[in-house]
Amino acid sequence: MQTLDYFQIIRLAWEEFDDRHEIRGIYDVSAHVSTNHVYKISFFNRQPVFAKLSEYGKFEDFREDHIIINNLANNLEMPYENFLAQSLVKKNELFIYRYHQNKSSAWVVFYNPIKFKQKLPRRLDDKQVRKMGRELARFHKACYNVSKQLPMASKNVITDIRKLTKVLNCGGFCENQQHEDTLRRQCELFLEGADKVNYTTEIETIPVFVDWNIGNFSVRSDGKFYSRWDYDWFRESSRVMDFYFFSRVVSDVGDRTVFSYLVDPLMEERFMMFLKEYHRIYPLTEPEVRLIKEVYRFFILNYVIKDGPYFFRENFAKKLRQEAFDLYFPAIDKNYQVEKILKTLKL
Repeated sequence: MQTLDYFQIIRLAWEEFDDRHEIRGIYDVSAHVSTNHVYKISFFNRQPVFAKLSEYGKFEDFREDHIIINNLANNLEMPYENFLAQSLVKKNELFIYRYHQNKSSAWVVFYNPIKFKQKLPRRLDDKQVRKMGRELARFHKACYNVSKQLPMASKNVITDIRKLTKVLNCGGFCENQQHEDTLRRQCELFLEGADKVNYTTEIETIPVFVDWNIGNFSVRSDGKFYSRWDYDWFRESSRVMDFYFFSRVVSDVGDRTVFSYLVDPLMEERFMMFLKEYHRIYPLTEPEVRLIKEVYRFFILNYVIKDGPYFFRENFAKKLRQEAFDLYFPAIDKNYQVEKILKTLKL
């Protein structure tokens, strides 16, 4: 694959957006975990903007997600009306630059800078854990309240797993037959689990951001959400899709520099504490609780296995993929017990 000149693509994108303002400098501010790139752009005669550049997946999916996110950002009720970074619009349409040359493609979206306050500490105390449960519940309620005003998403968890199944049918995706058999079985288990809770007909869907690493959002001094700027895994799905990453946020171990995606945080007492507070504000149903296990399975299948090589940088992708076969999948039935959550929430 041709190596792209990201700085040149950013310059071409800005020239198409507004060629009146000369760029003074472009600075890479990416987290260097994913393959997406984030840049700060300074100018001589206007305030800076940020650019997100992506070259994996499909342009149509990137465009759809950012249109939905921008609609959400403009429609969220107080106190979340300024929580999400808003993309720049040109002539009443969200501006997305599409670069394509010599079979190489990339796309760029611009954001105004977003204010941020405090990041959560690496390890939360019990009071902060409870507060986070209540805050996510309130944010989810706000997302639910505007969900009917948002554009429809063309993809969902069912279609994504079926895409993975088709990839497996084409062959060559796995290093060996054992891994292929494991993935087929995990896909079957997910679809069976989703069918048991009537996912497509009974489970309410809202905008969810999935990846709630503490580096992706900031909070006020009272612990309430203040700003969020990372949308790599956005989708419209069940609200419980957000729970796995919050189980990691409130985990007794705390935030880790070297990370894995073990199922164990979903069983910690601190996550039970988090869920009880969430449930007080925005009660969960039994089918939703039973779905938590399957959305964790979906996360591993979709983001670690299917999209991992395109999203994560190569060293992370290989590590996480191998851990999926060695650790994540075997532990789902061994370590995860839905009855513990049902008992905690008295469902």
